[in-house]
Amino acid sequence: MVFFIVFTLLMQIYTTGAKIPAIIVFGDSSVDAGNNNHIQTVAKSNFRPYGRDFFGGKATGRFSNGRVPTDFISESFGLRPYVPAYLDHAYNISDFATGVCFASAGTGYDNATSDVLSVIPLWKEVEYYKEYQKKLRHHLGDQKANSIISQALYLTSMGTNDFLENYYTLSHRRSQYTITQYQDYLVTIAESFIKKLYGLGARKLSLGGLPPMGCLPLERTTSFMIGNGDTCNGAYNKVAMAFNRKLSGLVKRLNTELSGSKIVFSNPYPIFQQIVQKPSSFGFEAAAVACCSTGLFEMGYMCDQYNPFTCSDASKYVFWDSFHPTEKTNRIISRHLFKTVLSKFL
Repeated sequence: MVFFIVFTLLMQIYTTGAKIPAIIVFGDSSVDAGNNNHIQTVAKSNFRPYGRDFFGGKATGRFSNGRVPTDFISESFGLRPYVPAYLDHAYNISDFATGVCFASAGTGYDNATSDVLSVIPLWKEVEYYKEYQKKLRHHLGDQKANSIISQALYLTSMGTNDFLENYYTLSHRRSQYTITQYQDYLVTIAESFIKKLYGLGARKLSLGGLPPMGCLPLERTTSFMIGNGDTCNGAYNKVAMAFNRKLSGLVKRLNTELSGSKIVFSNPYPIFQQIVQKPSSFGFEAAAVACCSTGLFEMGYMCDQYNPFTCSDASKYVFWDSFHPTEKTNRIISRHLFKTVLSKFL
């Protein structure tokens, strides 16, 4: 059924002539294609068993056993089945002309979030994008490059780290803002970010929302350790839903303010929550623990190839490590968003 839906949408592209020439990605580890491999940070995943189900079994730096959502979205638009990382020297501007990823695992809207693990802040991702534009114009000429820039689909996915790595872990932002005020602060940054991209020529943009972050295995483990049982952190999920409502409102307002723009809100929360609550309905056997290691708290370097506990079949698990979904989960969520939201760009 899923194949039929995707095939039908791709046929619509062919018959109507509608086309997205490139996918341009900003965000965090949910969409990082390997940029963190090339910076000094502990937030890396360029080693096995990460990537064991990617093309050629390569650990690219994606925080999954395989592809991330933006890879599947690129494929659904008839483009390359993966989006290469901008800092990956294996690719050049001719590769990036149809898709490029500026995302950095561990980052967020808040600059203070990127400081936690010394990763690429959002403002630097935008600077890389400006550099990319110059290279693209030099490679293709102004007219063709400007066409790609204006017709490309810009995908953004971040925010979870702002809450889980920053606000709830460190005291600085909590001493400055209530949780509601912090949400508003992040929305202000998101608005400025979108307007910057618009000023640089972007016209088609998907603003990604938060997942049910209280249901990540790491948060379940934390809840269990403080005596709340083996359940999701309901307070964190309420924050995610509230923040998503604010982002949705921002999208509605910016569509009226930014002439010629088409901005959508891609909300992974509902479908992700369905998967977590009824994993067997989606072909999963485990949602509370992850595939990698014990599945309770490990990610990154704690999930190396020498760990004896890592599962043999990631497709049975909703989560790959304690913070990130498996390729199968990424496929289900991205195709749902493509069908319900992103197909508006066809």
